[in-house]
Amino acid sequence: MATYIKKGKSEQELQETSEKVQEAVAGIIKDIEANGDKAVRELSVQFDKWSPDSFRLTDEQIRDVVESVDDSVKEDIKFAQKQIRFFAQKQRESMKDIEVETIPGVTLGHKNIPVNSVGCYIPGGRYPMVASSHMSILTAKVAGVKRVIACTPPINGEIPLATVTAMHLAGADEIYILGGVQAMTAMAVGTETMDSVDMIVGPGNAFVAEAKRQLFGKVGIDLLAGPTETLVIADETADGEMIATDLLGQGEHVPTSPGALITTSKKMAEDTLKEIDRQLEVLPTADIARISWEDYGENMTNYGALFLGPETNVAYGDKVIGTNHTLPTQKAAKYTGGLWVGKYIKTVTYQKATPEASVEIGEYAERLCELEGFMGHKEQASLRVRRYKK
Repeated sequence: MATYIKKGKSEQELQETSEKVQEAVAGIIKDIEANGDKAVRELSVQFDKWSPDSFRLTDEQIRDVVESVDDSVKEDIKFAQKQIRFFAQKQRESMKDIEVETIPGVTLGHKNIPVNSVGCYIPGGRYPMVASSHMSILTAKVAGVKRVIACTPPINGEIPLATVTAMHLAGADEIYILGGVQAMTAMAVGTETMDSVDMIVGPGNAFVAEAKRQLFGKVGIDLLAGPTETLVIADETADGEMIATDLLGQGEHVPTSPGALITTSKKMAEDTLKEIDRQLEVLPTADIARISWEDYGENMTNYGALFLGPETNVAYGDKVIGTNHTLPTQKAAKYTGGLWVGKYIKTVTYQKATPEASVEIGEYAERLCELEGFMGHKEQASLRVRRYKK
């Protein structure tokens, strides 16, 4: 029987918050659809106090940014990108085109074709999310996407230098300093100065995740990847300090990042709570992590990524080890995994047949179409039967 030592917000509280987010996002999307660049600029001023001559960085601006970043930082970025690229390439190699003869004369197959254009959102806000550049842009390029554009917000009124460097090194074709729902919507529907894309991807806060949900249909999305959700499963042999560190380390993303611990040991649970209280007194990002822990610890099932044993942790996956950090949230893990190279690939089928095989298939198709009352469909089959039957 499960014992709850601590619970998060109620379902009703979470629903009320969600409804407010939905309403706000719907208004922003409607505004941009109607007013294009004008609305984007007004929203950027409202939310980020940012109104440059152009939101898109020129090649010269990008070059200046990259040159301004310390070589040691660039080397660290390149190391991380090497790991992500290697794993993504192996994933891409696992996706094979197939062609098979199902009966004599009938050949079926599928091809894996990358989408033509993708818009990647790289979160900013309190933290420059450098690693999201690797996860979204680089993975799209490994998949073979021809046009990859990327948006990231300014931080305190400044261009985030390391993030832009990572975006460039990952292979972005266009880089925009633009944040939030306005960035997601502009990429999805297009404006006078930004051509729309076929798919939008990337993590973000609750507003960004909701924008993806509402924009789905106009464009494809990778998955609903909102505020980080973390679950630790431990027994009595685990380390309370390590568990507390891992929970708080993920809780610092945003105040609404849920964190949970399931353990077979009551003592372990109590030790972890004490350790969390201790670390919240010294953690530099405690203002965010404390709200996350106190308000949003909850029970979760399913997962986007596993980190097995004490030797690994979510930060490794977030930044450098090679797996992707854009993972399902808001219960989306029930039906999808995280972002990977395959998300950018359309698996499309084809068929071909010899005249003799067309007759054989056609005679079955005639009867099955008539069974359903689809007489126009039946005639498509009948025409081939008449044409090719000897």
